[in-house]
Amino acid sequence: MNPTMMVLALATGAAPAVEERRPPLDRPASTMTGSEIKAYNVGLAPTHPDFIKCRKIEEIGSLVKKARVCHTNDEWKKLWVQGNQDSRDTLDHFTSKASSCSPMGPC
Repeated sequence: MNPTMMVLALATGAAPAVEERRPPLDRPASTMTGSEIKAYNVGLAPTHPDFIKCRKIEEIGSLVKKARVCHTNDEWKKLWVQGNQDSRDTLDHFTSKASSCSPMGPC
């Protein structure tokens, strides 16, 4: 935020933005090269929601092949929340099925 905007924000009583967000990526982060990701991350703290992090995930059926998956911290958080919700939904679904079974009848 430039000094003029900060003075204007303080004069109007609005709080200045603590962290400025970057515009959304025009393509998936996993398709970016390492140098493009480094250039994008310049000036961002590793905990910033727009900071891109990559992980290597082993591909099933291969002993050596790994896939590089990259997302912003905000996207990783959403994926984590969705994965946890899916797990809870699955557990609830099968728990309710097991409790409705009778010992002598079909489930």
